[in-house]
Amino acid sequence: MRQDDLYINKIDWISILIYVALVTIGWFNIYAAVFDEQNAKSIFDLSINSGQQLVRIGAALIMILLIMVADYRLFDNLSLILYGIFILLLAVTPFIGKEVNGQILTVGFGSIRIQPAEFAKFATALALAKFMERPSFDLSQVKYQLQALAIIMVPVILIMLQPDTGTAMVYFAFFIMLYREGMPQRYYVLALTLIAVSLLALGIENNLYLAFAILAVITILIFLGKKSFTRIISFIVIGILMIGYTYSLDYAVSKLPQHQQNRIMVLFNPDLDPLGVGWNVTQSKIAIGSGGFLGKGYLEGTQTKFDFVPEQHTDFIFCTLGEEFGWVGSFVVILLFCTLLIRLVIMAERQKTRFSRVYGYCVVSILLFHFAINIAMTIGLFPVVGIPLPFFSYGGSSLWAFTILLFIFIKLDSHRVQMLGRMK
Repeated sequence: MRQDDLYINKIDWISILIYVALVTIGWFNIYAAVFDEQNAKSIFDLSINSGQQLVRIGAALIMILLIMVADYRLFDNLSLILYGIFILLLAVTPFIGKEVNGQILTVGFGSIRIQPAEFAKFATALALAKFMERPSFDLSQVKYQLQALAIIMVPVILIMLQPDTGTAMVYFAFFIMLYREGMPQRYYVLALTLIAVSLLALGIENNLYLAFAILAVITILIFLGKKSFTRIISFIVIGILMIGYTYSLDYAVSKLPQHQQNRIMVLFNPDLDPLGVGWNVTQSKIAIGSGGFLGKGYLEGTQTKFDFVPEQHTDFIFCTLGEEFGWVGSFVVILLFCTLLIRLVIMAERQKTRFSRVYGYCVVSILLFHFAINIAMTIGLFPVVGIPLPFFSYGGSSLWAFTILLFIFIKLDSHRVQMLGRMK
């Protein structure tokens, strides 16, 4: 009994309470997103999205119970097996999966279907934690960097074949964890530089101006620092590569599917086609803006009632919140997410084993990526990529995958002392 009491006392109830709050608020907003005043149905009605989501929430609670009563060593022992299972599912999805909006995403039997790409996130996190818990694993060495990159890129490549670019992008969130664990900073400086150059190149009509700007920066760097032949040649090579990269972007973008090209163009020119490719984002911003400070009231959102925003119960669920609960409601939900993320960072830092710490930072990375990109997408700061808001958006696979992802870490955290003893 004493061990059980110790285990219960070490469960992070703050994270659990935030999870319950987010799922509950999300459920009410899913009902609001599909509410029909002329044909009003109960929030519990299984024929509408809110009723179906309630069933999924019930299933998520069962998953939580199973995770919390399971042996904490199970997740370490089965990590590579789970990774292999979901890699296999991703590989066969294009052949046996069901098509959803032009993408082959789900597998299963009859009405019971799952999206393997969502579940593969926690499996990849476990696999990374398993590989990186070895004492010899050192991210300052190239061979270990390549190992970590391979674990991440295998599911990315398989998901791109479906194709599901938005979900594939999420896996790059693992590089946040890798930074914490010692991945050299030069890679991140290079990545941020390429992102900045890409945004400038896509936002400027004439890339010649950007090329001149790059040459000017390189020239200044050469004259400011120590003048050595090697350093000057290095900067010149970097400048040439940057200019080449700038001019190659247009060609790369032209090879993307048309709907992805449209999303990129709308990001830089929101008024390009407000009745066509820019419709979703334009209506989403109108909905959020019309909510004002306190919102129009629950079930009183006109943009929501008249179904102006497509996919409002899934990817654009945040605009329902903004319209009906205004700035205050949006702030409360953002505060809940930020509190959860900060709490998870604190939990990750207090872990006694590298396995738990790495997995904890994987959880933080994935939730942060989804949270930031989804909200940025709904307010027009990021292209529409079709990723859900964690614990909030309608859908079984996303809710269950996020729930498993979070509660495995809560379980590991509650046994951090015992895990240290096992490692010794």
